[in-house]
Amino acid sequence: MRRRTNAITTAGLCFALASVMALEALPAVAAADAGPPAASALPPVSPVPQSLARAGDDVTVTSRVIVVADGDTDAAARDRLVRELKAHGAGRVDVVAPGRVPPVASGLLTVRIGPATRPDIAAALGDTAVPDRAEGYALRVAPAGRGARVTLGGTDAAGQFYAVQTLRQLFVRSGGDGWKVAGARVGDHPSMPLRGTIEGFYGQPWTHAERLDQMDFHGDVKANTYVYAPKDDPYHRGRWREPYPAEKLAELGELVDRATANHVRFTFAVSPGESICYSDPADRKALKDKLRALYDLGTRAFSVPLDDIDYTRWNCEADRAAYGEPGAGAAGKAQVDLLNDVQRTFVATHEGVWPLQMVPTEYYNHSESAYKRALRETLDPAVEVMWTGQGVVPAQITNAEAEQAAEVFGRKVFVWDNYPVNDFGNTSGRLLLAPYDKREAGLSEHLSGIVANPMNQPYASKVAVFGTADFTWNDLAYDARKNWRNAMSYLAGGDAEATDALLVFGDLQHLAPTFGAPWQPQAPGLSRLTAEFWKKWDAGDRAGAVGALRSHATAVQQAPATIRGGSVQKGFTADAAPWLDATALWGEAMVTMLDALAARQDGDKEASDRLLASSDALQQRARAVRVDPPRNSWGKVQPKVGDGVLDTFLLQAGLRLQLWDSTGGAENLALKGKASASSTELDLDRLAPRHVNDGKTDTRWASGYSDDAWVQVELAAPAKVAAVTLDWENACAAEYAVQTSGDGVNWRTVSTQRPDTCGNDVVRLSADETVRYVRMQGVERRTPWGYSIHEMGVYGTPAA
Repeated sequence: MRRRTNAITTAGLCFALASVMALEALPAVAAADAGPPAASALPPVSPVPQSLARAGDDVTVTSRVIVVADGDTDAAARDRLVRELKAHGAGRVDVVAPGRVPPVASGLLTVRIGPATRPDIAAALGDTAVPDRAEGYALRVAPAGRGARVTLGGTDAAGQFYAVQTLRQLFVRSGGDGWKVAGARVGDHPSMPLRGTIEGFYGQPWTHAERLDQMDFHGDVKANTYVYAPKDDPYHRGRWREPYPAEKLAELGELVDRATANHVRFTFAVSPGESICYSDPADRKALKDKLRALYDLGTRAFSVPLDDIDYTRWNCEADRAAYGEPGAGAAGKAQVDLLNDVQRTFVATHEGVWPLQMVPTEYYNHSESAYKRALRETLDPAVEVMWTGQGVVPAQITNAEAEQAAEVFGRKVFVWDNYPVNDFGNTSGRLLLAPYDKREAGLSEHLSGIVANPMNQPYASKVAVFGTADFTWNDLAYDARKNWRNAMSYLAGGDAEATDALLVFGDLQHLAPTFGAPWQPQAPGLSRLTAEFWKKWDAGDRAGAVGALRSHATAVQQAPATIRGGSVQKGFTADAAPWLDATALWGEAMVTMLDALAARQDGDKEASDRLLASSDALQQRARAVRVDPPRNSWGKVQPKVGDGVLDTFLLQAGLRLQLWDSTGGAENLALKGKASASSTELDLDRLAPRHVNDGKTDTRWASGYSDDAWVQVELAAPAKVAAVTLDWENACAAEYAVQTSGDGVNWRTVSTQRPDTCGNDVVRLSADETVRYVRMQGVERRTPWGYSIHEMGVYGTPAA
């Protein structure tokens, strides 16, 4: 491991010769805490500490600050402490050794940092308990005579570093340009040993600069694990036997150093499963040589992922002779043989290396199998086994599921959480900005840790990873909604206006897909507001409805400019650029539509028609925006913004204007109708036709596997239909027709559609005849599966 110097450095202006300094006199703790504690609330700290309480009044950051550190003080913690002090009002920071504190310190802020067992730190902490846990720390802020003191004591070097990360969140404004430190007492440690991310997605890997930034971000949020496993790095997977080129190896070495400086375990992963001959000594040597090259750079954590491979065949005949005919059980034996060899002859024989990590081929369930039995019974107990939960992209992870996984794998599992990753088809066109959620409190008792698999967009991924770090640090205190605001504030550099803009934007990117129904809804905030709008509108309070929603529509319109205004991290604005472009247009379209409704309500049809046309034009411009150049394998697609909520509101509002004098206006007539279909996939009740018009976006109809499949809605009464909407799942149509009928026998094709991608289709009709049935008639499937639709809406006016 590369050595990090612990020599004491002097920051800011140097002080006079230390040899003339008198020994410090440490004020008694009891005297420091005298008087009633201040009543003001403490600022939010993330991750939420195990114990955080008000301990007294806030203390002033003086223009000169004394930092007391020694050779056992973590260098990274000390350096970050000095930076934070200088960023919060200290013009001069002097670093001195214990026993060398100058007499003038009695009137200054004094900060002690180092091991919690150091005598001066132990005395200053007093009765503030120091957790007896790895990476734990205690922090105390207290007045001390004419000055004040802050004490940071860690159970280890990482604990010291994390104490500083908490302290930087306790600075509060005092007057104009002044700063104070909130009077707090903290006792803290992580609930899970392993916390962070795995860069394990398909598609364009992160750049070197982006990875360096991620290591700093990990340090800020107390995440201690980064697994390097980009699927499209050829030397990680396809060309795993080959050494990295010198230029790439130098980048990895710099990344290891940056990770180490932030107390992050850079975990190097090699994924040989596509081609390895498990029993071949040459292949085993090639694998260990690959690991050794990174060990020489300072890497002390390694992983061998064996996911997304075919384990029903061997890559060499020698494995058939060694392990028998291919199959799950034989694959388990072969993998265990390889992994035990790496753990026992490489990991255990190299100083300072953490236990080996692996990803099993059966990583997505907790059912018993011959493969899992081989791992459970023969895999070295030290090896960490990764698991994604019940499903590749699980809607939730519960304690019961984690406990069952521990039983079948024979150890606590290490969760590879496939959120917020957006490299699969259902995420096409999406940023995933919903908070980290639906992971059950108490998982720290059943897991060794969680790493989030992020998006191809690294800065946008910080929203969810911020939550992952908070949850894994203290799952029992985790609050997804509070964390979401804290995450946005972090990205906004604490700017309140930019934070609010990010929350508005994030609401429009809230949908979190799985390979079935989404596990987080789209735009829950806007959905609630539009529902309230229609309730008021239909109750007759039309002016009130417009006024209440217009303020939020304006916020949507203005959010992109605010986000791009300078406070938000530039990497985020680059990641989100096409979505921000589209959001500005959708927001303007919404404001314009509301103005059109208000004008029509005031009797000005001419202005209303003009505004409606303008809104329609803005919507078309929004739909024309493309993610270009794409970082994902989706290609140049339309960025999805509040889809199924914002566009549906605009459709309904436009139809109300077009059908102003009609009874019912823009009612979704499908909700009162009866659905039927040509077929249902595997005759599964959960995919039955009735789900296509149940008003729920988390259910769906799916057809059998034929191009000519169809689904239809029989309306409750004959109607003139102005529009049909189709909320497609990822198995959508490359071409389909919308047909209508008065009797369910004779059909008329009223529109043929060839959508660019799977999403929410809005098909406008002429409403020139009365019909009873509306059908989606498939022409050509986009996938080998059938057609799958979450919701089919039919908008128009009942003929009666």
